[in-house]
Amino acid sequence: MLYSKVIISDNIEASIQGVMGMCVNEHIVKIIESERAFSVRDAQEAIEKAYLTTDTQTVILLGAKQFSEVVQNKLLKVIEEPPRGSIFILVTQSKATILPTIRSRLPIEIAPKTTLEEIEIPPLEALSLESMYAFVQSHKRTSTQEMYAIVERLSKEALFCGAFELNEEDLTLLGQSYEALNMGSPPVFVLQTLLLTLLEKKRRI
Repeated sequence: MLYSKVIISDNIEASIQGVMGMCVNEHIVKIIESERAFSVRDAQEAIEKAYLTTDTQTVILLGAKQFSEVVQNKLLKVIEEPPRGSIFILVTQSKATILPTIRSRLPIEIAPKTTLEEIEIPPLEALSLESMYAFVQSHKRTSTQEMYAIVERLSKEALFCGAFELNEEDLTLLGQSYEALNMGSPPVFVLQTLLLTLLEKKRRI
């Protein structure tokens, strides 16, 4: 059942997708900020779209690592008195950042944590240029935070699956993927570089 709420999640995009999967006939408004805090401009856009007339129920999905006090106060009135047929769902990473005024009006839901084993990666034993390209394309909009987990899963799987001939230099390159993310390299570029390295080191049968 869909209702207004705050979802606390370590994987914002996955939680958003989960809510969207529950939307059958609803009109969806989605404003997601994967790399920065939700802005006042974002909040104003959400409010304006909430008042647009539609023939179906409107689910307004707002996701960001952080909602500042200014942003939450700006959203407070429309959350307190939402337009008819509007549902507001906020998704963020920390319960501590949610103001008491918002908590008093919206229930807090804690999403299950994503374990490393649950992160989907292509079968590395069958890694090919085609499967690598498809996987990279599917993560063009993946955030840096999520890419850390994907890189970790890929690196661990590569070490233990036995499909690659990895020497000490290769292991150093795997570790440099984390460093590249820390330095602000585009997540999709880091992913592509890592997979190309693995593809080059794949055992030939």
